[in-house]
Amino acid sequence: MNHAFPCGTLPLDFVGTLRARRNAAPMEKLATPGLLDDWFVESGMFDTPPGADEADLDTAVALREVIYELVAALLAGETLPPAGVDAINRHAAGLPVKVQLGPDGVRHSGSVSQGLSALARETVEIVGGADGALLRECARPECTQVYLDRSRGHRREWCAMRTCGNRVKAAAYRARRQEAVRG
Repeated sequence: MNHAFPCGTLPLDFVGTLRARRNAAPMEKLATPGLLDDWFVESGMFDTPPGADEADLDTAVALREVIYELVAALLAGETLPPAGVDAINRHAAGLPVKVQLGPDGVRHSGSVSQGLSALARETVEIVGGADGALLRECARPECTQVYLDRSRGHRREWCAMRTCGNRVKAAAYRARRQEAVRG
């Protein structure tokens, strides 16, 4: 598996395909059209790869950055950038993913454009709806993953406990142990 899905929300997991975006050299998880195809299949959006090409990859990366720009504006309490709103609405107006019933059950297929349209529509629902108030960015400094905090007290700090949460807690434990040894 090439991709991680810690958020439980596909547009936010899609934003996470650029890891550690504030670092000098962020890690690009969509470096090739094949990796974009893998993301669509691994996410469960499609059952078979949509057959992405370089133009599709460029469009996908541009949409990912628009989604991040909208989420970042919302997190900062700023007005949503009009160009980003226009771009997300343009993508959201596209054709839906094809869903068919066959002898083996439900099948999901389509083009990259259809997959990006689905991501844009879900982004519109998140950013423009009540879920927008649940948006958070991971508290681990090296991580820039955004997620919806659906925890009971809305005090979730990390995109995923098994990764970032464990790292932060382990580092804090090591620091306390070193301090105890010194003190």
